[in-house]
Amino acid sequence: MVQITNVSRRKVLKGGALTLAVSLYAAPLSKSLADSTAAGEDADQQAFTPAVYLSIDATGLVTIIAHRSEMGQGIRTSLPMVVADELEADWNRVRIEQAPGDEATYGSQNTDGSRSVRRFFAAMREAGATARHLLEAAAARRWQVPARECAASQHRIVHVPTGNSVDFSEVAILARDLPAPRRTDLRFKDREEWTYIGKEMPIVDLGDITLGQAIYGIDVRRPGMVFAAIARPPVLGGKVVSFDDKKALEIKGVEAVIKMREASPPFAFQPLGGVAVVASNTFAAFKGKEALEIEWDDGTHASYSSSEFKETLTAAARVPGKMVRQRGNVFPAFEAAATRMEAEYYIPHHAHAPMEPQCAVAEFAEDGSLEVWAPTQHPQNARDTLAALLGMPVQMIKLNVTLLGGGFGRKSKPDFIVEAAWLARKLGKPVHVTWSREDDIRHDYLHTVSVQRLEAGLDEDGKTTGWRHRSVFPSIGSLFNPSQRTPADVELSLGLLDTPYNVPNLRLEAGEAEAHVRIGWFRSVANVQHAFAIQSFVDELAHEAGRDPKDYLLELIGDQDIINLNPELTVPHENYGEPVDKFPVDAGRLRNVVQRVAAMAEWGRVFPDGQALGIAAHRSFLSYVATVVHVDVQDGELRVPAVYSVIDAGIVVNPDRVKAQVEGAAVMGLSLAMGGEITAANGRVDQSNFHDFEVTRMREAPHVAVEIVESDELPAGVGEPGLPPFAPALCNAIFAATGRRIRHLPIRDQIAG
Repeated sequence: MVQITNVSRRKVLKGGALTLAVSLYAAPLSKSLADSTAAGEDADQQAFTPAVYLSIDATGLVTIIAHRSEMGQGIRTSLPMVVADELEADWNRVRIEQAPGDEATYGSQNTDGSRSVRRFFAAMREAGATARHLLEAAAARRWQVPARECAASQHRIVHVPTGNSVDFSEVAILARDLPAPRRTDLRFKDREEWTYIGKEMPIVDLGDITLGQAIYGIDVRRPGMVFAAIARPPVLGGKVVSFDDKKALEIKGVEAVIKMREASPPFAFQPLGGVAVVASNTFAAFKGKEALEIEWDDGTHASYSSSEFKETLTAAARVPGKMVRQRGNVFPAFEAAATRMEAEYYIPHHAHAPMEPQCAVAEFAEDGSLEVWAPTQHPQNARDTLAALLGMPVQMIKLNVTLLGGGFGRKSKPDFIVEAAWLARKLGKPVHVTWSREDDIRHDYLHTVSVQRLEAGLDEDGKTTGWRHRSVFPSIGSLFNPSQRTPADVELSLGLLDTPYNVPNLRLEAGEAEAHVRIGWFRSVANVQHAFAIQSFVDELAHEAGRDPKDYLLELIGDQDIINLNPELTVPHENYGEPVDKFPVDAGRLRNVVQRVAAMAEWGRVFPDGQALGIAAHRSFLSYVATVVHVDVQDGELRVPAVYSVIDAGIVVNPDRVKAQVEGAAVMGLSLAMGGEITAANGRVDQSNFHDFEVTRMREAPHVAVEIVESDELPAGVGEPGLPPFAPALCNAIFAATGRRIRHLPIRDQIAG
């Protein structure tokens, strides 16, 4: 439920003539506007606290509060576009303000899971439509005409019969005294009336970013601020035995060396501990950290070796696991099959590696309150974690959300923010903590390592009659429960439970695995490993059956549309937190994007030797994406000239941002597939920077063509769905071009081998 009240008499936004409080909660308003205003301003402040504010001041300036974090996906533009469209505002007279972290005021601000537009599209429309209704009613009262004769149009209210019009500024003050309408009284614009929704709009921060004036977390400065760099334990759970700071203190600019509080499991979001070097500038802090001589107790994870753990995971994938979905009976189907197929797929740990590494500024006031500036995806989680680990009321913490130089899920974890606050309290002055690239890669919340085992039975015509998939990987749940060995239901829901194939006998299982590093959510999360395995295996089955991979994929999907998983599940399908009746598993939409991307890429065309196309398709975050990758392999060198993707994400607000997200997913997918591997020996991460954790360079970046399916379905995810199908499409193309089957990532060494 969305509830809106006119709160113009509150001093929330100074100078606001019309201010709407938009509640995203189901609870009723604690006070009516009439009751609260009659009791005066103090009593009014105790009324229901709204989640999102929209205001129009006496000049007609529209202010929209952006309550989600901006990290390049354009959400500070997209959600305000929805409000402005329903309001009929002139976009040139709209101002965006970033909300601080405060769940009680702004509702959920957790910007991950590709859910910002899908969760707030309706609420933003209602906010805009409510303001428009009030402005139209105010103009009608001014003219003494029926409100139905008044209509908003580009920042003006028009009396339709006479053509008379007034600017928003001329009726905003009158509108503020009108009661908020009931939802049933609102009129929402039809799709053909949309001015901004569905149109390509430049992001509101584009000018500041282009001119270098945008403020990211790393740009924040406070009076009297010092800078800190931290030498963290190289092994998860390690502790400082002793340290010598003599050489560090001799470096010009270094002011102090401080031992951090030790971490202990469950590690969750607490800092890792170690030794901090505090200096007058970041360079001195980094140099001081390098000069530290530290003796570490590596603890229980010191024996962790990624190569040995790969064998452990593989062994776990070869024994029966927990059955999570079943249709028919695969065992007799396998016995009766004319051909049996099996394959194992391996994905290593991946690091997030955003271009802006972790950083935060913290400052305590004389009254003990804390103010923080940070590039965080999840400000509420940051405030709650700060309150818990610092032992202070959450109400005494103000968290300012800056622009994020990339996130991919890493900046949902507030450990780096807690570090800054802990040091600020210790030193009694503002502290800016900055991670180096080496810190970022060696101490990340890594995307999980995984082995996926798939088996299939084919009849004499090559049709798949039985399908078994066993998924094994350390769970994100290990952050909070170190003894957790099996994936959580929500992780299994990410591309495994909703396997969309019309196979008569199907069995899905989950295996056990232990975590030796911090595992965190990562762009697309478990969809990464599930899509890689499933879509690669489909290509293998097509080859075995002597069929075209695209045709075989479509045959597996079949002519079904809505798939009812419930009769076959033994664990809940979380469905990305959305009701299945509104966001069903729709095989028809998946089939459609496969057909469209094949046409887009001219599937079936003939290439010279060493060149070919590969295809993959996947449902994730309630969207459907199909991708075709064109590869050119010559003399052991791989080039990717082009990538084609079709996305069905329901109603799309800003197509430019959707295309950018799918393009970025292709580049990130190429990075992870080619050289994006994190390994460990003796508990220590081997990689340290972009020379050994490789990202795609400009010269390697492919041309990416993106087609968006026009749809009236509810908005779905955009930031993540482009990533899962990329790696399998790439590897399928490599097989088509060279006959070399890639089942383990990364692939760079396998191309030349």
